Amino acid sequence: MPAIIVDHVHKSYEEFRAVNDVSFRVETGEFYGLLGPNGAGKSSLMRMLYNKTERTSGTIEVLGFDPARDELSIKYLSGIVPQDDNLDVDLDVETNLQVYANFYGLAARAARERIHELLDFLELSEKKRAKIRELSGGMRRRLIIARALLNNPQLLILDEPTTGLDPQVRHLIWDKLRLLKKQGLTLMLTTHYMEEAFQLCDRLAIVDRGTKVLEGKPIDLVKGHIEAYVLEIIQREASARLTYQGPVRRETIQDRVLFFSDSAAELEAIAGGLSPGDFYLRQSNLEDVFLKTTGRSLHE
Repeated sequence: MPAIIVDHVHKSYEEFRAVNDVSFRVETGEFYGLLGPNGAGKSSLMRMLYNKTERTSGTIEVLGFDPARDELSIKYLSGIVPQDDNLDVDLDVETNLQVYANFYGLAARAARERIHELLDFLELSEKKRAKIRELSGGMRRRLIIARALLNNPQLLILDEPTTGLDPQVRHLIWDKLRLLKKQGLTLMLTTHYMEEAFQLCDRLAIVDRGTKVLEGKPIDLVKGHIEAYVLEIIQREASARLTYQGPVRRETIQDRVLFFSDSAAELEAIAGGLSPGDFYLRQSNLEDVFLKTTGRSLHE
C-alpha cells in the first residue's frame, strides 16, 4: 500500500482555490517532494495530510487512514516538522522532548533512551540542558526534527525544514534525512530550494497556482523538460552583437540574456566573441525546469 494517496483533491478558501484537482502517490520508503512558488498550494496540501486544514473535496489516505476521520491515528504513526518554530521557549532542550514523549505515552525509561538517541543522532547532546532561547536557528530546526522522530514514525512530513539556515546546517540536515530514508522511513518534503529537492527526492511534483504541472524523478524532469545547456549573458548590452542560428532558445530577464540549446558547441560558438566575464556556460538544472514551468515573474 502507498504511504500517501492524494486523489483529485481541492481546497478552497471562499472564492480562492488554493489546491485544484491535485493527485499523487507516495510509495512506502520513498522520499517525495513538493516544489512550487509561494502560494502554489504546497503547505495547504501538507496540512491536509494530517487534517490541520480540511480538504474541500477529493480523497486522501495517509498510512491507510483518512485524515478527516482518523487524525489521531495518523499523528500517532507519523512525525511532523512544521514551517514554524513552535518549541516551548520556557523549557530546555531535553524537557521539550520529554513533554512530547508523554503525549505519545512512552514509558519514562524508554523516553529517556529515545531522547538520548535522537539528541546524539542530530548532534545536540551537548545542548540538552540549554534553554530554547540559547539555541541557533539550525539547532532549533534539528530539535524539531528530533521531536518529530520521538515515536519512531512510519512517515516523516517536512514543511520547508531548512528555510533560512546556512549551507553547513542545511547539508547536515540533508545527511540525517538520507540516513533516515536508508532505515526505511517514508519522507515527504516541501521546499523552496531546488538543490535540496534534487539531492534528496526520489520523485517530486512541481505545483503552481494550486495545480500539479509536472511530476517525476528530478533527473528525468531535467532531461525531459529543458535543453541540456544554458549560456548566461550577464550584461544584456553584450548580447547585442551576438549572432546565432539553429535550434537555440533565447530568454531575456531584466539585464541578463539566456540561451538554451542541447548542443554545447552551438552555445560556445555564440559566446565566441564575448569576454570571459560577460558570460558563463553551464548544464541546465532543476531550477531552469522550475522557472520554465512556473514562470519567472513573482506571483501575487
